[in-house]
Amino acid sequence: MKQVTKRMLWVLVVTLMAGGIGYWWTSQKQEKISSPDGGDLKKGSARKILYYRNSMGLPDTSPVPKKDLMGMDYVAVYEGEDTQPNGHSIKISIEKVQKLGVKTEQVAMRVLDKTVRTFGRVEANERKLYTIAPKFEGWIEKLHVNTTGELVAKGQALFDVYSPELVSAQREYHIATQGVVSLKDADDRTQQSMQALAEASLLRLKNWDISDEEVKRLTQSETPQRTLTFRAPVSGIVLEKKAVQGMRFMPGEMLYQIADLATVWVIADVFEQDIALVKTGAKAKVKVTAYPNTLLEGEITYVYPTLNSATRTVPVRLEISNPKGLLKPAMFAEVEIPVADKKKVLTVPTSAVLDSGTRQIVLVQVAEGRFGVRTVTLGMRSDSTVEIRDGVAEGERVVVSANFLIDAESNLKAALGGLGHSEH
Repeated sequence: MKQVTKRMLWVLVVTLMAGGIGYWWTSQKQEKISSPDGGDLKKGSARKILYYRNSMGLPDTSPVPKKDLMGMDYVAVYEGEDTQPNGHSIKISIEKVQKLGVKTEQVAMRVLDKTVRTFGRVEANERKLYTIAPKFEGWIEKLHVNTTGELVAKGQALFDVYSPELVSAQREYHIATQGVVSLKDADDRTQQSMQALAEASLLRLKNWDISDEEVKRLTQSETPQRTLTFRAPVSGIVLEKKAVQGMRFMPGEMLYQIADLATVWVIADVFEQDIALVKTGAKAKVKVTAYPNTLLEGEITYVYPTLNSATRTVPVRLEISNPKGLLKPAMFAEVEIPVADKKKVLTVPTSAVLDSGTRQIVLVQVAEGRFGVRTVTLGMRSDSTVEIRDGVAEGERVVVSANFLIDAESNLKAALGGLGHSEH
């Protein structure tokens, strides 16, 4: 019995000694940490924690350990892992970079070239609109132009009118001219008075906007003419015709409206965000649906000072030469306005920007397989590039292809890392 007890005591002593030796050996191993270059770092030289970042990739950091609203631990960022001033870095193997098809492009100074594309409608040039509205009362005896849309030439007869006022004015003129002839032997004062009466009668005819040709015909006739022919003041298209044969018209009533369509207007609706780029005098290209293979060129002559609150657009007026008459009022037109800023600005390709709605970021290539996340401030945009006002520097390389895949994978890794952070 004593021998069994003695043997058990020896076994216990040996076990305790083995455990103590194992504990000492393990503690010595834990005091040494392997360095990247193969050397040993002491316990006091372990990597320093810079801060803790959100495990879901949100732009939120903390100097001390904390949890987010979902109860997930923030991920520790060690010294040397984050070299970016406003974001964390993403590590992806070179093989994975090649599989994702990642492409980068350099941040550079460029002139922003952009084409503002919009739609418009063809309208008659308001400066080339002419209204036929007699200044006296009368009746239309005969219509020479009886259809809307008819092409008329300058001086072409439009209609014949009868007016008692016109006949009375002719009689006054003839009486005055006959009096001048009969009083040629009278004193100077009487002759001057009769001559003034004749000139007043002639001026009355001219003030009614009667053409010089018609005035000459009326004054040369020995007897007053019953009717007067109104002629087209310009060559153009009859846009509106209210004259009807036999109708009575009052002074100032519009009977015809003629438009000279040698030049027309295109009223284009430019969106609010692009209106600052549109300048008076700039050239624009116009295409209409009726002639899809014909490209016309016009000039911006006016930017209207009003905004359509329903469409958030500003009307812009273009003047276009139309010698062949291809453009007709109310036609639908496609308008392209090339715009460019004269100075160079810092730009990146549009595809490099990831927009979350609340902030815009780009992925900057720090090294092979390492990408830094930068929050940027955007400026003007062109068709393929966007101005960067803050966040990156000239010469840095940004990811322009598969950047959303990198961002998605980094967020996934951060989420998985956050789930296992407390256990680790």
